[in-house]
Amino acid sequence: MKLLKSIFFFTCFNLAQPGYTQKILFEFGTGKKFNQLISGSSSSTSLRWIDVNTSDTTWYVKGNVLVGKGLPIGVVRSEKMYQNFIMHVEWRHMEKGGNSGIFVWCDAKPEDHNRLPSGVEVQMLELDWVNQHKQNGETPPIAYVHGELFGAGKTTTVPDNPRGERSKSIENRCLGAGEWNAYTVVCVDGVIKLSVNGKFVNGIRQSSQRKGYLCLEAEGARIEFRNLQVIELEEGFILPEHMVEGL
Repeated sequence: MKLLKSIFFFTCFNLAQPGYTQKILFEFGTGKKFNQLISGSSSSTSLRWIDVNTSDTTWYVKGNVLVGKGLPIGVVRSEKMYQNFIMHVEWRHMEKGGNSGIFVWCDAKPEDHNRLPSGVEVQMLELDWVNQHKQNGETPPIAYVHGELFGAGKTTTVPDNPRGERSKSIENRCLGAGEWNAYTVVCVDGVIKLSVNGKFVNGIRQSSQRKGYLCLEAEGARIEFRNLQVIELEEGFILPEHMVEGL
């Protein structure tokens, strides 16, 4: 009896902790296996998203569009983890200078100083961001707003097109507020390639995390997503240190 009580207490205690939150906020996007795709199967599953540190009112689905209000700053995570996959998503900012992104291979454990987790961030910035965030009177490089890739938090990567530790797109292809952008993100064995509006222009390699959650980011401004599709590829060789802890 004492053992059962101890197990019950331990379970309730852990489920009450922030890292064990399992509240599904919404369903958005579809997922399927690669072998389903090549076999011609039309079946797919709805992707379910779990709140990490945003709120019930941060996100809502309107028709085929997911709307993120931007506050509080934080993320929602996918219900399951992914290793090798292709992700397609369309997004648009509704405010000039808006900031957001999607984390891949993410641990979904926010850090205290910025409320954001470790993973590889696929950056989504509105074009006017550089004009609103001058540094010592200088406008930051335009590469900031055209699909940067970088290791966030504890995650490290090697950039294909270095701008410091980040990788910048080799061609500026993102569109401004109110216009839809399309990203295709291919993630395989620690390598990521990013296509922006129909052309591959960026990449990283040797990611220190290679299996983890997808996280959608709220970072202060309204953003809209649509047509999110995740195609799971075959698994590759992976070491335990390259996988995040399951939640």
